[in-house]
Amino acid sequence: MSTSAPAPTAKLDPAVMRVTVALLVGGIAVIFDSTIVAVALHQLAADLHASVTTIQWVSTAYLLALAVTLPLVGWLQSRLGGKRLWLIALTVFLLGSVLCATAWDAGSLITFRVVQGIGGGAMMPLLTTMIMQAARGQNLGRLMATVALPTALGPIFGPVIGGLILGVGDWRWLFLVNIPLCLAGLYLAWRMLPADQPTARVRLDIVGLVLLSPGLVALLWGLSNVSRDGGFGRADVAIPLIGGVILLVAFTLWAVRRRAEALVDLAVLRRRPTWSASALMFLSGASLYGAMLLLPLYFQEIRGSDALGAGLLLIPQGVGSLLSRSLAGGLLDRVGGRIVAILGFVVVALATAPFAFADADTPVWTLMVGLFVRGLGMGVVFIPLMAVAFIGLEHDEVPHASIVTRIAQQVGGSLGVALLAVILATSTVAAGSTVIGFQTAFWWTVGFSVLSIAVAFVLPGRPPVLPKGESIEEVTAEAAGE
Repeated sequence: MSTSAPAPTAKLDPAVMRVTVALLVGGIAVIFDSTIVAVALHQLAADLHASVTTIQWVSTAYLLALAVTLPLVGWLQSRLGGKRLWLIALTVFLLGSVLCATAWDAGSLITFRVVQGIGGGAMMPLLTTMIMQAARGQNLGRLMATVALPTALGPIFGPVIGGLILGVGDWRWLFLVNIPLCLAGLYLAWRMLPADQPTARVRLDIVGLVLLSPGLVALLWGLSNVSRDGGFGRADVAIPLIGGVILLVAFTLWAVRRRAEALVDLAVLRRRPTWSASALMFLSGASLYGAMLLLPLYFQEIRGSDALGAGLLLIPQGVGSLLSRSLAGGLLDRVGGRIVAILGFVVVALATAPFAFADADTPVWTLMVGLFVRGLGMGVVFIPLMAVAFIGLEHDEVPHASIVTRIAQQVGGSLGVALLAVILATSTVAAGSTVIGFQTAFWWTVGFSVLSIAVAFVLPGRPPVLPKGESIEEVTAEAAGE
C-alpha cells in the first residue's frame, strides 16, 4: 500500500459532525469557565469578605477536583457508555454552576466549585474520546480544527468575557452564564449522540486510583502554591511535589504490570504518535500556557491597564488563532503533524520575541501585531497536538490516550505557569527592575518554544493513504498482519 500522499475525504462525515457539535455546545461552558472565573478573584474576595489567599481556593479546588475525576473517565465510560456518562457529567457541572451562583460565603463557593470540577473533569477527556471514536481516524486535521476552536480561544477570550460580566453585573453571573449552554448541551446530546452501550464489565483498579488521583492532586496543589513568597522552597510546595512524584512513579510501575487492567493503560505510550504528542503537550505548558500568565500581567504592571483592558488587548491573539485553525487542519491532513507543529512553534517563538525587548514605551501597535502573529502560531500548534496522539489507536485504546494527553497538558500547563512565575519574581528582584524581570521571563518563554520545536521533530510525518471506507485503525491492523 502506498503511503506517499494523503487522501482525505472531500468533507467531514455528517454523523461525526453531529457528535462534535453536540459535545462542543456543552463543553464550551467548561472550557471557558475557569478562565472567566480567574479574573474575578479579587472582587470575590471583597464581596464575600474573604482574604485573597482563601478565595484563591475557588480556582484551586476546581483544579484539584478535576484532577481527582480525570483518571476515572475511561473506567466510567466502559461501565456506563459514553452518552450516558456525558449526560451525567454535564448535569453535575450544571448543578455545580447553579450552586456556585447561590453561594453565601467563601466556604460554600469553594465547596460548590468542587462539584463543578467533578463534572468538568469527566467531560474534557470524554469529549475528545467520543469525537475520536466517532471519526475512526478520518480527516483528523479538519475535525480537530473544529474541536480546537473553543480550547484555543478559552484562555484568550475567557478573561474578556469575565471582565465584561463584572463590568455590567454581579459576580454570580459568572456562573449563571453556564446554564443556557449546559441546557442546550444536554438537549443536543440527548438527541444527537449515538446510544452506545457499556463495552465491558471492567473491574475498577482500586490500587491505581489510590496512587494516580492523589498523586495528581498533590502535584497540582504544590505547583499552585509556587507563585507565593518562597517559590519552590515553600513546605506547601516541596512536600506535595515530592509526594506527588512518588505516587505517580508508583502508579507507572503498577500500570506497566497491570497493562490493560490498569486504571489508565500506559501501553498507549508505546506508540510514537501518542508519546510524542503527549510530550509536546507537556512542554507546551511553558511556551503556550505560561505566556498567558505573563501577557496580561505585562499590560497591567508595565503599561498600567486594568484587568478588562489587559483582556481586550489580547483579542488580536484570539483573532489570529481563529483565522489559522482551518489552514492548520487542512495542512495536517496533507503533510502530517510534524511539519505543522514545527511551523506553529517557530511562529510562536518569533512572535513572542518582541515582548522580550518591550518596555513601558514600546508602541502598542507593534505588540498587537506580535500578538496577532502569535495567535496564528498557537492556532496552528493546537491542531496536531490534539489529533496526532490518536493515530493508529484501537477503539478501546482511545479513552486511555485521551486521559494521558489531558494529564500531560494539565500538569505541563501548571508547571509552565509555576516556572514562569518564579522566573519573573526572581529576575525582577535580581535586576531591581520589573521591566527587566518581564523581559527575562519572556526570553525563557521563547526558549521553551525552541525546545518544543526540537521535540516536534519526533512527531509522525505524512499520514498514510486511507482506502475509501477504511479507518487508520483498520490500516494499522492490516499492516501488522492482524
